[in-house]
Amino acid sequence: MRTDFYPSRVGSNAKLMKREDPVIHNRGEFDGPLRESELDSYEKNGFLMLNDVFSEEEVDIMSDQLKQTLESARGVNSETVVTEPGGDEVRSIFEVHKNNDFFSRLASNEHIVKAAQQLLGSEVYINQSRINFKPGFNGKEFYWHSDFETWHVEDGMPKPRAVSCSIILTDNYEYNGPLMLIPGSHQWYVSCAGETPDNNYEQSLQKQELGIPDKETLTQLFEKAGKRIETATGKAGMVLFFESNTMHGSAGNISPLPRSNAFFVFNSIHNQLEEPFGDAKPRPEFLANREGIKPMEPKPTFEKDKATT
Repeated sequence: MRTDFYPSRVGSNAKLMKREDPVIHNRGEFDGPLRESELDSYEKNGFLMLNDVFSEEEVDIMSDQLKQTLESARGVNSETVVTEPGGDEVRSIFEVHKNNDFFSRLASNEHIVKAAQQLLGSEVYINQSRINFKPGFNGKEFYWHSDFETWHVEDGMPKPRAVSCSIILTDNYEYNGPLMLIPGSHQWYVSCAGETPDNNYEQSLQKQELGIPDKETLTQLFEKAGKRIETATGKAGMVLFFESNTMHGSAGNISPLPRSNAFFVFNSIHNQLEEPFGDAKPRPEFLANREGIKPMEPKPTFEKDKATT
């Protein structure tokens, strides 16, 4: 019988638990672009923002690809295309590393993959990929949550040995719903209240109501962080790495400017999904990759003969 070191949704009360696993594994085993000071910052805060990964020309290519991908997804009836609650604006497109040639190459970008290997101390694979869109004026919020809580309970991820890489594809300002993160929150695990019904993802992708912290626990994390919340603002092309257990969320966007980010979730090859630790059935493949898992090979993304699809 498995021992669950990170139980959640097992009762009516939330609980704050100390993290049982290291943040950075096997430091120094993999060469990569991250300096020791950057690894230290990630280990302390649970996230790291990089501004010098892509050139202006590369950012322009990514922006063009973003527009093409959004246009091709409008009106598409597919489980991988999620719309805003109560509307038809595209909220998220999943499995872009499998279904889109350009974003497949971007997921294998040598700078990004090698950085993920440094952080996780192993070879890595893509556990999930998506593009999040937050349209101007009516883009809805993503409430506070730890990704690992959902991945553990609903997908069977054993340990928080995964990292999300968010590539900003449009300028992120304070006022257009940027990602917010609580520094140091990754050192604590929030065991949430409630039970998980089957196919919970069908509702949670539009508005997450399970696996979210209660107000008291969220306030504790906020106070442990010195009453700080950081916002991931910056120009298109900025890259944000954040730890799988970092508490994060974003407010609604009532500004005229849309906000879009590409997400690639890198998981350690030694942390592959098992049966969910909750009672619900496993979520589908487009949310939690289980098939054909193999270590990623870091590759150039923007070779001249591969600049466009």
